[in-house]
Amino acid sequence: MSSLPVLPSSNACSSNVPPGRRLPPWLKRPLPTAGMSFTRRVVGASHVATVCEEARCPNLTECWSHRTATFMILGDRCTRRCKFCAVQTARPEPPAADEPDRLAEAVAELGLRHVVITAVARDDLADEGAGQFAACVRAVRARMPEATIEVLPADFHARRECIATLCDAGPDVYNHNIETVERLSPTVRPQARYRRSLDVLRIAKELRPDIPTKSGLMVGIGETPDEIRRTLADLREVDCDVVTIGQYLAPSSSHAPVVRFYTPEEFEALADEARSLGFAGVASGPFVRSSYNAGDVYDRYRRLRASTQAPPHASDAV
Repeated sequence: MSSLPVLPSSNACSSNVPPGRRLPPWLKRPLPTAGMSFTRRVVGASHVATVCEEARCPNLTECWSHRTATFMILGDRCTRRCKFCAVQTARPEPPAADEPDRLAEAVAELGLRHVVITAVARDDLADEGAGQFAACVRAVRARMPEATIEVLPADFHARRECIATLCDAGPDVYNHNIETVERLSPTVRPQARYRRSLDVLRIAKELRPDIPTKSGLMVGIGETPDEIRRTLADLREVDCDVVTIGQYLAPSSSHAPVVRFYTPEEFEALADEARSLGFAGVASGPFVRSSYNAGDVYDRYRRLRASTQAPPHASDAV
């Protein structure tokens, strides 16, 4: 396995960020442009939540300025309380029957070529929201058949029937985030399970080997280099195709604190490590998130897969 030469030692990884420390210069975001108001209008008219707003994503200004948004279905209230996430924890409303159509119309108005659909966890529903998720995929596909669709659901408690419901809708990418290393998972995401998330990716691949699986990892919460390596290896062991690695930024003082900021050079080293393990798609950087530039990540994945597939032998040609 390749080394991560620019990463600090395990002890350095565990050192605290001084209180009140300002963000490093590479964590500055661009000013909004005219496109942002258009995106805001379309999103507002759809009455579909976005993870951009609800999770206080640092990339909102950039993405919305480019007329791109990540829609979050099944409402804006989550049944789980993760220590890294700003989405409100409260009793959710019942799923809205017209949500798939409203989502599809917003996607069409924005002209999205790659659509990322995520959702709050809905542990209160019998199918945990899988049916609504599938309906949204089908509605977008019918309205925008040329677009590719990436789904980013919660873990469905690794229930095979729920994952199958979503896979049967035919998304182009099945994304489920591992979020953090195994040691920190019980603290950072107490209602989820590290091994359960691996099971989700494994089951999705078993059900639909033709659909690439994807996962995301946050760094800067107190993990060590060896734990990052182990997490990446665990993802590859369940045949995860694409991985994203980004800097954790605390949404508020009541969330899990940032332990350290990784430099751009360290993110490059993490990308090299992921590629050495065999990931066909890798995005690693301070502002990388699962849905950030997801269309570009998917395009790079497809180009790489196409370039590594050997041409048929002459005797195999029809």
